[in-house]
Amino acid sequence: MARRQMRGKRGGPAGGTRRTGAQRNRRGRQFLQEPAGSAGSKLENEIVSLFYQAEGSLSLPEIIKGLELGRSYRKELNNLLADLCHRKLLTCEDKLYTLRTPENLVEGTVSLAPAGYAFVAVEQPPPGLKIDKDIFVPAKALASANHGDRVLVHITGTGRGRFEGTVLRILRRAIQKVVGIYLAGRSSSLVQPEEDRYPFQIIIRKEQSLGARNGEMVLAEILEYKPGARNPSGKIIEVLGNPDDLRVQTEISIRNFDLPHLFSDVLLKEVNNLDPAVVLGDDRTDLRQVPHVTIDGESARDFDDAVAIEKIAKGYRLHVSIADVSHYVKRGSLVDQEAYLRGTSVYFPSRVLPMLPERLSNDLCSLVPAKDRYTFTAVMEFDHTGKCFGKAFMKSIIRSRHRLTYTLVKQMLIDQDAAVRREYADIVDSIDLMGELALLLEKRRMKRGSIGFEIPEAEVLMGDDNTITDIVRAERNQAHKLIEEFMLAANEAVAETLADADWGTLYRIHEKPDPIKVADFGRFAQSLGLSLPRLSSSPEWFGKVLAATAGTPLEYIISNLLLRTMQQARYSPDNVGHFGLAAQFYTHFTSPIRRYPDLMVHRALADFLKSAGKGGSRSKGGQISLPEAGQFLSKRERIAVDAEREVLDRFKVHFMADKTGEVYEGIIAGVSSFGLFIELLGIFANGGVALTSLVDDYYELEESRHRYVGRRTGKIYQLGDLVRVRLESVEKRRRRLNFVIETR
Repeated sequence: MARRQMRGKRGGPAGGTRRTGAQRNRRGRQFLQEPAGSAGSKLENEIVSLFYQAEGSLSLPEIIKGLELGRSYRKELNNLLADLCHRKLLTCEDKLYTLRTPENLVEGTVSLAPAGYAFVAVEQPPPGLKIDKDIFVPAKALASANHGDRVLVHITGTGRGRFEGTVLRILRRAIQKVVGIYLAGRSSSLVQPEEDRYPFQIIIRKEQSLGARNGEMVLAEILEYKPGARNPSGKIIEVLGNPDDLRVQTEISIRNFDLPHLFSDVLLKEVNNLDPAVVLGDDRTDLRQVPHVTIDGESARDFDDAVAIEKIAKGYRLHVSIADVSHYVKRGSLVDQEAYLRGTSVYFPSRVLPMLPERLSNDLCSLVPAKDRYTFTAVMEFDHTGKCFGKAFMKSIIRSRHRLTYTLVKQMLIDQDAAVRREYADIVDSIDLMGELALLLEKRRMKRGSIGFEIPEAEVLMGDDNTITDIVRAERNQAHKLIEEFMLAANEAVAETLADADWGTLYRIHEKPDPIKVADFGRFAQSLGLSLPRLSSSPEWFGKVLAATAGTPLEYIISNLLLRTMQQARYSPDNVGHFGLAAQFYTHFTSPIRRYPDLMVHRALADFLKSAGKGGSRSKGGQISLPEAGQFLSKRERIAVDAEREVLDRFKVHFMADKTGEVYEGIIAGVSSFGLFIELLGIFANGGVALTSLVDDYYELEESRHRYVGRRTGKIYQLGDLVRVRLESVEKRRRRLNFVIETR
C-alpha cells in the first residue's frame, strides 16, 4: 500500500508551530474530554483532516506525531481509531490506517455572512461529485474559520437545494491584519473589526497597543487563534487616527486592500540616480518641431500623452506621442519589479497611489510644456471618412507646446470663446482639425457596433481643509471624447500591428457575453414593459437597447444591468478582440505611467521595430510569462477599482452625515425582499428604503416584475420609478444611508 509523508502536497496544518510536551498534553486533554467517537468531535475532525492532507496511509506513531499529542494518549487514540474503522471512515491493514471516504472532503474558500453562518466556494470538486452551489456551513460548524480562509470541509448532507458541511481544518488563514476600532480597557483591550463579516474581536494586551487611544482606527496583526476561542489575540502595528478624518478613511481602504503605498529608500535612490538629460540618439526620431499639446483635467499632475495633427491631401495625419517610460524603467530593475507588483496607479478623491515614484510620473516621464521628453509615437493617417489607411511607430523626442485642459479645449472647440482662441492662436487651427477628426472616428466606431455607454460618474470636490464641498456629476464633453477617440485609435493601431506580426504581447480583450445572461436580461427588460429588438449577443443589439432607453428614467438602470450582463475586460496574450468596442484588435498602449500592461506593450513594440527587417523572431514577452502577467495584472486592476469604489462610498456617506431629514429625488435602482435600493439624482449617493418603513399599506413583492404592490391601495413601487425620499439615518461604519419614502 502506497505511503506518503504526513505533510503531503496539500500542506501542513495552519500556523503549524511545534508544541512543547506540556502543550501536547493540554491538547490531548482538550480533545479527550469529549466522548470518544462522538460525531463531529474535535479529535475526530483532526484525524480526518490529517489523513486528507497526508494523502496516503499512516501508522499510529505517525498519527500521534501529526496530531502533536503526547504518547500517554496512545491507548485512547487507539480506541478512537478502532471506532472510526468500525464506522467505516477508516480502514486498517498491516497496522496502517487509510481514509475510506475522501470524496466527501472538499477544499474551499469561506464567505462569511454577518449573521455568523457561511458559504464555502469549491473551485475543484472531487471526481464524481457535482457541486452547483456553495456549501452551507452553520455557525456552530465553522471551527473558528473566518471570511476568506481556505478550509477543509466534510460534506455532511443536503438542505435547501445545496450541500451542507462542517469545517474540519483551516488550511490557510486569509486574515492576518485587520483594520478596526480600538476599544480601550484596563488590563487588555479589544479591536472591533470594521468589516461586519469578521465575527470576532481581537484581544490586545496593554503593552501591545502602540499607544492607541479609545475610538481610534488601528491596524492590528493577529498573533494567535486559540483552539476553542472565537476571539484571537493580536497586537497593534499601526495607529491610523480619527475615523471622522477623511484622510483616515482613505488609509483604511488602503490597508483593507493591502495596497502598496510606500516606495523603499533603495528604490527611490535608484530612481533619483536616473540621468535627466534628453539626447537625440540614432534610435529616435526628432519630432520637436511637430506642435504637440497635452489635454488633461485641471487637477492632473502627470501628462503621459500628447497629440498633434495636420491636414494632408487624403485627410488627416495624427501624432499620438506617449511618454517612453521604458527608457527609464528597465526590465528587472527594482522600480520595474515594484511597478509590476502594483500593476496600476490607484486614484482616490484626495490622494493617488502612483505605480511609479513621482520622480518618474511627475517629472522625467511627464510631457510638460517647453521641455524635451522621450516618447513613443504612433503616426496614423486617416481619410475624410475617418478610415485609417497608414500607420507608423517610432521612438521619438517631442517638446509639448501647451498644457491644455478639457475646459480650455471646450471653450475653443464648442463654445468658440474668442478670447481663448486668441490666446492660443498658434494651435487653435489644430484644435479645430482634432475636433473634425474625433467626430469622424466616433461616428465610424459607433457604426461598426461599438457600445456607447454614458453612465454618469461621481466627482468629489474637496476643500482646502480636506472636507467635501460637493459631489457632482463628472463633466464629459467633446474635449474628453476627442482625447478618448485618439487614444482608442492608437491602441487599435498598435494591437493590429503586433497581431499581424504574431508578436507576443498583452491584449486588452473583452469576450462576448454569456447568451444565458443576455436572455435573462431580455426577460427582465420585457417585465418592465420595454420593447426590445430581436434578442442577440452582438454589440449592435446592445447599442439598440441603450438607444431605446436614452433620455428616460430607465436609462441608468438598463445601462448598469447591461454592464453586468457583459464579461469583464481583461489582459491576455490571446487576441480575441474587444466586444464592447466592436474592435478586432485592441491593447493598452497610451498610459505606461499608470498601467504596467502599457509598459509591456511599449517594450514589445520596441522589440518588434528593432527586429523589423533583421530576421527577428517572435517575442515571448521578455522575463515575465505573458499568460501569468495577464492574470496577475487583471487582478491588480480589479483590486484597484474595488478600492476606489470603497473610498468613494466612504466619502459619500461622510458627506451625507449631517443631512438627515433632507429630501431628495431618486430612482428605484433595485427591489429585493428587504426593500428598495435608491440612487439619488444629482448627488450620486445611494441607500436603501426598508420594507418595514412602508407603513401606509401591506406591500407584497412581485419578484418577476421587480416591484412592490400595496394590497389595499394598489400603490406600486417599481424598478426605474422616480421617488422622493427623506434621509432618515446614516451608518458611517457600515457605509449605509437609510431613506424613507416622502409621501407629503
